[in-house]
Amino acid sequence: MATILSAQSTDDRVNIVTPALFARYPDARALASAAPADVERLILSTGFFRQKAKALLGMAERLVAQHGGQVPADMARLTDLPGVGRKTANVVLGHALGVPGLPVDRHVLRVANRLGVAASDDPERVEQQLCAALPQPLWTRASDVLILHGRRVCRPKPLCDRCSVGKDCDYRRRKVTP
Repeated sequence: MATILSAQSTDDRVNIVTPALFARYPDARALASAAPADVERLILSTGFFRQKAKALLGMAERLVAQHGGQVPADMARLTDLPGVGRKTANVVLGHALGVPGLPVDRHVLRVANRLGVAASDDPERVEQQLCAALPQPLWTRASDVLILHGRRVCRPKPLCDRCSVGKDCDYRRRKVTP
């Protein structure tokens, strides 16, 4: 639920909203029987609340109908759920279910391309390239590290002077070398 809510919202905002949402709807069965207006009211501040409520309710209904109310630990079955794309599925796999997953958000995309470990603007292609380059047990942690590095150092306007991997960075080499 939290990962679906995180689209176009901040982690802080999602963390404010989820306690009341989880208390009111502690499992897929409870959420599947919720009234859309009730869910919308609880998630209003995350933005796009009508679409998110529709995705949450559809996801919960499908979990109950097709998976006995349990979240499947499989990419294909996860991405078949309403509101769940590859990024969300990888977050759920890696962080909730302990199955290696490599979520690619805008930070991972930017950092991986700048470092030269990926070469694409397509998140799915970057996911494939990173997964091919890393051992499976490192996928989730690698994504987390790239996200943090992208938020703190390798921003859209990068802080190259603070970067601990600058000597290995294609972007910095191109920037410094005329």
